[in-house]
Amino acid sequence: MQRPTTAPKPVIDLKHIRQNPELYAQNCLDRNYKAAATYPARINELFAQWQVKQREGRGLRERGNLLRRQLADPNSSIDDGNGDNANGLKGMTREQLLEEARKIKADLAAIEDAESSLADEMQCLALAIPNLTSKHTPVGDEPRVLRFINDHPEPGPDPSDRVWKSHAHIGAELGILDFTGAATASGWGWYYLLDEAAQLEQALVSYALTAATRAGWRQVSPPSMVYSHIASACGFQPRDQNGETQIYAIAQSAEDAARGKPEWCMAGTAEIPLAGMKADTTIDEAFLPLKRVAASRCYRAEAGARGSETKGLYRVHEFTKVELFAWTHPDEGLTEEVFNEMIDLQTEILQSLGLHCRVLEMPTTDLGASATRKIDIEAFFPSRRERNDGWGEVTSASICTDYQTRRLATRLKTASGKLVYPWTVNGTALAVPRVLAAILENGWNEEEKSVTIPEVLRPWMEGREKIGPRAR
Repeated sequence: MQRPTTAPKPVIDLKHIRQNPELYAQNCLDRNYKAAATYPARINELFAQWQVKQREGRGLRERGNLLRRQLADPNSSIDDGNGDNANGLKGMTREQLLEEARKIKADLAAIEDAESSLADEMQCLALAIPNLTSKHTPVGDEPRVLRFINDHPEPGPDPSDRVWKSHAHIGAELGILDFTGAATASGWGWYYLLDEAAQLEQALVSYALTAATRAGWRQVSPPSMVYSHIASACGFQPRDQNGETQIYAIAQSAEDAARGKPEWCMAGTAEIPLAGMKADTTIDEAFLPLKRVAASRCYRAEAGARGSETKGLYRVHEFTKVELFAWTHPDEGLTEEVFNEMIDLQTEILQSLGLHCRVLEMPTTDLGASATRKIDIEAFFPSRRERNDGWGEVTSASICTDYQTRRLATRLKTASGKLVYPWTVNGTALAVPRVLAAILENGWNEEEKSVTIPEVLRPWMEGREKIGPRAR
């Protein structure tokens, strides 16, 4: 039987927002969601209007009940409880009673429409409010350095003692990256991986999947195209808060639109289809935590200045990524256990690849809508010394509490039979293009014109130790 394709009905905790408007407003400001900072107060205004409509509707329904009783039994005694015919129904003719009943029905319909409209507006505003921020998260725009992996590469040899090349130059020199041909075929932001680079991509994926499945994460091969409402529920909007395009939408035919068929988009990360696996379903508590790992192609529009200023593989429109995703108990301690397991796995992979990295507790302005806490790991890219001192993000891990499960209607049945919302955690096991770029830059030997392949990848590279120049 086919599951319905309508969007799951989100259940947002409006009561908590109404009771803590200042908390939510400040949280929006801390996270640079300035427009949304006005929403909690607006929700309270709308709720007050909704309460007025509720009272009006209650009064009309009581009057309508009296009218029905009078119409059903004209000899019945209807008063206000004091023995007086205060409602004035006794002296009314049947036609007058029917006319008033019709008017009440019309007034009630108008009130119910107004109630529905107010409820919809409150829900719409609440959906746009980001998750509350963890106490671990630094307020502002400066991350906190937690530790280094494979030590800090500086101070090291003076930059003048060694020729530092970007991965784009190295890839071109070795004949394993082709940006020019991809620009002709697809435009800026796409690329071809050739020969050892293509092998290296598969080696990285295989290595990350092996590490994750060995640690107990069940492997999934997810779809690359999802319903737009699933992406939105996960916190991925068609445009970000700066108005820049985030995701690619699939053009919908007029016929599909007329039939009410949901719109599709390309998944920007496997987090979206993985979260969608349990949309509109109930998970049994005995199976938690549910841990999944998936390798997939990811699609990012990356419009605007961020993309146009970044060359090579660092910011591209399509790439392969191995993603970790889990549903956990709605408990901070138990969720942090899974979160820390993700970060340990990321650390293990990057450490074994020999990359110099730093682990960061990300600040409020860097959190997406769904995350309450986020830890990034940045690798050192010699070619990026003029930008962020050479550091560039290669993995990320986030705790999203019940932000996604409420919007996806994913429930958890506890041992006592109570239905609650599980929490979700997601993290990058390995983003292939950026890690591949870091390997090329850090493993480059100018004298030999070669790149050293990390030892852990060699079983998937036919035992080869280096990537050297080739005849073209």
